[in-house]
Amino acid sequence: MSASEKSPRAPLSPLGDDEWPVSTEVLIMGGGPVGLSCAILLAQRGIDVLLVERRDFVFRFPRAHLLNPRTMEAFHDMRVADDIYAATPTHDRWRKAVWYTTATGPGRFDGLKIGEVPAWGGGPDAERYRASSPRAFANMPQLRLDPLIHRHALAAAPGRIRSRQEVVDIVQEADAAVVSVRDLESGVVRTVRAQYVIAADGGRDSAAMLGVEMEGPRDMREVVNYHVSMDLSAWSEPDALLGHFMHPAGGARRRGTIQALGPTHYNRDAEEWLVSVAAWMVEGDPDDEAALFASIRRMLGLAEDHEITMHSMTRWSYDALVAKSFRAGRVLLAGDAAHKHPPTGGLGLNSGIQDAQNLCWKLAAVLDGQAPDALLDSYEAERRPTVAWYTAHSLENANRHPPIAEALGFTDDEAEGFRSLEVFVSDTPEGDAMRARVAAEVGHNAHDYSQLGVEAGYHYWAGALVPDGTPVPGDPSDPVTFHATSRPGHHLPHVWLAGRDGVSVHDLIAQTGLTLLTSASSAPSWTAAVEAAGGRMPITVAAVADDDAGWAAARQIEGDGALLVRPDRKVAWRSPHLPKDPAGALAAALETVLRGGDAPADDPAEPYLRRIRAAADVLVR
Repeated sequence: MSASEKSPRAPLSPLGDDEWPVSTEVLIMGGGPVGLSCAILLAQRGIDVLLVERRDFVFRFPRAHLLNPRTMEAFHDMRVADDIYAATPTHDRWRKAVWYTTATGPGRFDGLKIGEVPAWGGGPDAERYRASSPRAFANMPQLRLDPLIHRHALAAAPGRIRSRQEVVDIVQEADAAVVSVRDLESGVVRTVRAQYVIAADGGRDSAAMLGVEMEGPRDMREVVNYHVSMDLSAWSEPDALLGHFMHPAGGARRRGTIQALGPTHYNRDAEEWLVSVAAWMVEGDPDDEAALFASIRRMLGLAEDHEITMHSMTRWSYDALVAKSFRAGRVLLAGDAAHKHPPTGGLGLNSGIQDAQNLCWKLAAVLDGQAPDALLDSYEAERRPTVAWYTAHSLENANRHPPIAEALGFTDDEAEGFRSLEVFVSDTPEGDAMRARVAAEVGHNAHDYSQLGVEAGYHYWAGALVPDGTPVPGDPSDPVTFHATSRPGHHLPHVWLAGRDGVSVHDLIAQTGLTLLTSASSAPSWTAAVEAAGGRMPITVAAVADDDAGWAAARQIEGDGALLVRPDRKVAWRSPHLPKDPAGALAAALETVLRGGDAPADDPAEPYLRRIRAAADVLVR
C-alpha cells in the first residue's frame, strides 16, 4: 500500500535528433559511467533528463574494472546487472592477486612467485561476500562496461543522450540553472533551462565554472598505462586476473601491474592486457613506442622480440582529492567531479555509481513534489564523508607494496636484493623466516583485496535518516570485517527469504518512495499508520513471513517493529516495536528524513582528510 495514490510517471517519449529541448528537469554534464547511470536512474522514474558529453561515445581505454556488490545492486536496479554478468568470467578462479619478480625469463629468479591473496570475494572470502548481498562481485573493464551502460541509457532516455556537446556556461537563477551548450560540430550555442544540473564530467569543465575547491594532494605518483595485445601463456600463473611485479632492480618500488582484459579469457591466456608501468621504468623517449615496449618487456621478463600490439595508452598521476562542497546551488557534483581516488582498492568507479544511486532518488522525490529541496543537502552530508574514507583507504592501500620489498631485502643495492632472494628460496631456517615475513606483508593486502568492510559496510553518519543512538557494530576502522546491521544509516541486511526461491529481502524494497518493512502479522497495523500519517512521499508496506527465521535473526527489531528503508536500501529509521502512536512516530520520522536530517556538529569527513594527508606523506613515489 502507499501513502499516495499518485500514478508513476510514464516513460520518456523519444526526442528526435533534430529536436533540442529548451528546458529539462535535470541536465547531466558528462557521459561516463556515472553520468549515464544518472540518466538511467532518473529516466526510469520518468524524470525529464538531458545528458551532454563533449566527446563522442567511442570508448577507447579499459580504465576501471572492478564492480563490488553494492555497485552491482545499483546496476541490478538499472536492469544492467544481468548483461554485465553475462559478459564477464563465469568461473571464480580469477579472484586473486599475485606478486612475482617477472612473469617469465631466463634468469634464475625470473618468474619467481612472491605471494598471493584471495580477492574480490574469492577463495576463503566467498561465503562472507555471498552473505553480504544478493549480487556478486563482477569484473568488467570500462572499455566494455561503458558501451553497455550507454545502450541502456539510450533506451531509457531516447534522444536525450547527446555527444559532441560542450557546456560552456552555467548561470544560476532562483528557479533554474541556465546552461549554455556548444555543439562542437556546428559551433552553435544553445541554452537549456534545467531545474537541476548533475556535474559528472570529472571536473574538466565544471570545476572552473562552479569554483568548487578540491582538497587533498595531487600528482603524487606518475603511472603509464597501456592497453595491449600480447601472449603471456608462458607465465606459470594459471588463473590470476591481476599481477604485481617487484624485482631487485626496482628496489623498494613496485615496477608495475598487469590485468587480464579478456575478452575470452581472464587469466594468462587473455588476448588483451592492461599494463601499468611505473613512469621511472620507461627509459628513453616516453613518446617512443619502442621505449614503451621495452619497459613492458623488462618488467615481465619477455624477450626483446616478444610481439606486443599497442591499442592505446595514457599517462596519469595519483590524486587524492575530495570537493569541499558537493553542491553549488542547483548543481550537484558526482563521481570524479567530486572526488578522485588512487586506483588501489578499485573504489573510484564504484563510489561514483553509488553517488548516482544516492542522488537520483532524492532528485526524483524533490521534482515530484514529495520532498523539499533541503533533501538534496543530505547528498553531501552522506556521500562526502564516505568518499573521503574511500580516498584515505585507497591511498593507504598504495603503501602496502613497499613493505613486501622490504621483507624481501630489496634496497637500492640490486646485488644485495639478489642475495636476499637466494635466502628467500633456500631450504634453511633463514629462508623459512624470510618467507614468513614476506607472507605476512603480502597478507596485509587483504585490506585492499578483501575489503568487504569498506565495500559493503559503508554507512552514513548523518543525512536523510533518524539516528537511534546505538553504536556502530564492530570496529569501524576495520576495512575487512563486515557487520550486517539494521542500524539507521546502514545498508539493509541481506537474507534470502524462506519459501521464496531466489528472493532476497532486498527485492522487497521499492525504487520509488520509501518502504516500510515489517512482519506479516504487523503489516495491517503499520499500513494503518502509513495511511494516518499521510504525507507526500509514497510508502510501500512490505511484509516478511512471521516464521522466517533467517530474517528474524537479521532484522534486529521485534516482530511488531518496522524498518523504514530508502530506495538505495539504506535504513532511514527503525522502530524496535509498534509504538503506542505508530502514525505519529512515523510522521515524525518522515519529517526528519525528508528534510535531510540534522547537520553534525563536526565535519565527519575531517578524520579521513587527515588520514589522506598522512598517507600521502609516506607514499613511495
